[in-house]
Amino acid sequence: MAPDPGRVRLRVSLRAVLGVALAVALAELCGLSLVASITAGLAALLALFTVGDPTVRRQAVTTALLPAVGFPVLAVATLLHDAPQLRDATWLLVAFAGVYARRWGPRGHALGIFAFMQFFVTQFLHALPAQLPELYAATGLALGAAATVRFVLWPIERRVPPPAVPAALPGTGLARATTRQAIQVCVASGAALVLGQFLSEERWYWAVGTVWWIFVNTASRGETLVRGFRRVLGTVTGIAGGFLIAIPLGGAPLVTALLVAACVFGIFYTAAVSYSWMILAVTVMASLLYGLLGVLDGALLLLRVTETAVGAVCAALAVTLILPVRTHTTNDTWIQRALLCVQAATSASVRRLAGDAAADPTPHAAELEALLGRVRLALAPLVHPLNPFKARKERARRVLVLLDEAAREVRGLVDVAADPDAGHDARLAAACWRVEASVDALTSGGGVGGGAAVEPDAHPRTEGDTHIGAPALLHARGLARVLTELDAPLRTPPGAWMVRS
Repeated sequence: MAPDPGRVRLRVSLRAVLGVALAVALAELCGLSLVASITAGLAALLALFTVGDPTVRRQAVTTALLPAVGFPVLAVATLLHDAPQLRDATWLLVAFAGVYARRWGPRGHALGIFAFMQFFVTQFLHALPAQLPELYAATGLALGAAATVRFVLWPIERRVPPPAVPAALPGTGLARATTRQAIQVCVASGAALVLGQFLSEERWYWAVGTVWWIFVNTASRGETLVRGFRRVLGTVTGIAGGFLIAIPLGGAPLVTALLVAACVFGIFYTAAVSYSWMILAVTVMASLLYGLLGVLDGALLLLRVTETAVGAVCAALAVTLILPVRTHTTNDTWIQRALLCVQAATSASVRRLAGDAAADPTPHAAELEALLGRVRLALAPLVHPLNPFKARKERARRVLVLLDEAAREVRGLVDVAADPDAGHDARLAAACWRVEASVDALTSGGGVGGGAAVEPDAHPRTEGDTHIGAPALLHARGLARVLTELDAPLRTPPGAWMVRS
């Protein structure tokens, strides 16, 4: 029930169902096997789910590059089917490389996920070398279908630009988040692989897959721990759905296909707002696919829960003990970037209101929305219901509320700046100066919150403020007020019991 401006999530989700359905239909029309048809559906789902470049052109290039990483991995995974030790070592290398590639932005992120999941799919379907040509054909058909739906039949991004993706946190060597995560994922996957095989020689790969997806889109220890909890929660509820839906269904093709389509919709529609709901949809879909393959029973579903718990524990231990990135450090970095974006949007707005046609605050406002999404993800461990530190939880909630207020004021200021008849006066310039000074104070000293004081408004509002510049003045003053209120929670040390005044 989360807000869906422009119904973008709804349309993207319906498009995903269409793309996956087209991929499976083409595989069936070509006479491919059930295993190949499932491969086609999963490949189309991944292509539509993972490719998130900021422009349509880059999305098309990334989609075209997916076979370059997917086909070699698919070949290696099937050829090593009868060499388990070499297979396991190779998969760990693929997992390491897939995470390491995230430093190259959305394209590296998508290619890394696709490579890893091609290895996963071969384990899920127990694919053999003799099936490799058919799997290649199915994957090629799927990627063609996904590209056709995305760029020709329903080009949503051409009318609604995709949201900006904030650049990765800075750093070099082991200080770089992707390097740390690649090592953490490799170690956690190795442990999950060993423990998963101890539990089951056939379904051990679920533990490794759990580790991989827990680390996707996380940057700190707290984020990873919260995602692990949500992964287990979503899996448990999804297994309950499997008992209620998939087992009684018994693999009936038509009804199963319709329910899988509903799960695909659920995956895309909930991914941006609830990881637990997304995993519930993934788990029910996997149960339905097992039903199609004729191997579904209650013991298999319970094993899935156990393997997921093993993967979550391995991920938690790795992120806690191996090159951990503190949640507070990540929070500070993303909050500062959001504040600097507020400053940039304000500066561009006031220049636009002063008559500078080249100044455009709109890109800064869009970037701010993306950064606030990243801030919410970073602060999620602190506001989680299971967090026992109430003072930290309240401070984090206060920061989120104030940042949301700041974003509303920025959007209002940008809207006014877009009015060709809008103007500004000395009071607006003074209010915007206070905003910039507040951001400087909050981001000075190498950490969030320098504690510097900001002078009060030297031009209070009067009854004569009815000209067209008054709305801009109100937004700028509101923004300055919000930033002043942010000073106390941001300057309070993370271990403090009370907010510093």
